[in-house]
Amino acid sequence: MGALISFLFSFVVAAAPRPRIYFAPKPASIRVRNIAPFEQGDEISLSDLVATHCPTLHTSFRPAWWLKGGHLQTLWSVAGDFSKIDKVEYERTLLRTVDGGTLGLDFTGPSNSELLPEETPVVVVLHGLTGGSYESYVRAVLAPACTPLAQGGLGYRAVVVNFRGCAGVPLTSPRLYSAGTTDDIRTALMYISATYPKAPLLGVGFSLGANVLTRYLAEEGERSRLNAGILTYTRLAYLCDGDYLALELRREWQSHLATAVQFPDSPMAAAMPAILEMKRPFLADYDQAMTCLAGGASPPFPFPTVCDYYTWASTDDALREVRVPLLAINAADDPIVTKLPVDEKDGCCVWSPYVVFGVTEGGGHLGWFEKDTSMPFGVKRWITKPVLEWLRVMGDVVVDERCMTALRQVDGFVKEVGRDDVGYQKLKGGGHVVGVEGQKGVWAGL
Repeated sequence: MGALISFLFSFVVAAAPRPRIYFAPKPASIRVRNIAPFEQGDEISLSDLVATHCPTLHTSFRPAWWLKGGHLQTLWSVAGDFSKIDKVEYERTLLRTVDGGTLGLDFTGPSNSELLPEETPVVVVLHGLTGGSYESYVRAVLAPACTPLAQGGLGYRAVVVNFRGCAGVPLTSPRLYSAGTTDDIRTALMYISATYPKAPLLGVGFSLGANVLTRYLAEEGERSRLNAGILTYTRLAYLCDGDYLALELRREWQSHLATAVQFPDSPMAAAMPAILEMKRPFLADYDQAMTCLAGGASPPFPFPTVCDYYTWASTDDALREVRVPLLAINAADDPIVTKLPVDEKDGCCVWSPYVVFGVTEGGGHLGWFEKDTSMPFGVKRWITKPVLEWLRVMGDVVVDERCMTALRQVDGFVKEVGRDDVGYQKLKGGGHVVGVEGQKGVWAGL
């Protein structure tokens, strides 16, 4: 009987498929440092770097047996209690944008961050739809990334860019954020690169933040302030229209009613009555009423229809324009992102040679929970391992060859040379932020 059980168990384990890894027809050559087995200046194919330095992408992801399927994986990301693990504490910096908005940058790092070399990589995180630095999927990456090398971590610094009105950041303008608006991350990266001018900056994007990150990399091309990126892919035009996403957005807006009143003539204020009257809205309903009008600067906002907004914000073509190494990972059973470019026959899979795309059979949306053998019915996030491997190779192995636009002071704002519509002022305030204290409601995790 024991032999039969062992046989069946080994069969189940063997049946778990490895992620499918996709590259462009001719992957880019990446210049590397003098780190064995490479010599300084060697140019290595991106596919070879992934093969040698990202071993987890070549092993199976096995979901915990009680969290089979994309819906259960996603539900656990939303409803699970992660308050006692991956504790991260931050120091918040507030930035004023040229249009009067406010960004919250939450910095963290090893306990001896002030003693780290200037070249220590900085992980720059963009969170999901209504999240922030408190999200469990953010902390699952930053806790080990910012653990000292001597304790098994990467020993990196990190910063989470909290979008306008999210994670306790005050909403100070009638303009919001959206999946296609990149000026706020562009502004944040100006400040981060000025603060750590010799450090490689490594972008990490989750869900909506992944869409923003992809569009930023495509728009900036070789001028990107990020050396590399990794994200959980979001193809906006094919988001599942689940009402729980819109309900969370509606709940978030109830906390900003006082701000809307301060801008009575704004599109944001005009949209508020329709938003508050929604009982069980779908995501497209919310985006039609609010995001199409106030999701960014004019132009291109406002959009006449939600379809026009989705078409503009989509990353279908953006993957062709990326010019720094970018790893996208998604689950085939993601119930929110229901189509991936690797499944299309229309040419969308002809990416930039700098793009790598990994697809796991399971994992849901922001899930990837596998069994944690250290505790009964415990789970841990598989996705943390390939993310850390990618960050390590991009931060420690790849040569920094960025060519960034210089910064200048203009009327109290720091701006890029040759561009006046994006810039920042550092504000007073901010303070200490404990990551787990920002968790809210059952719909955290998206």
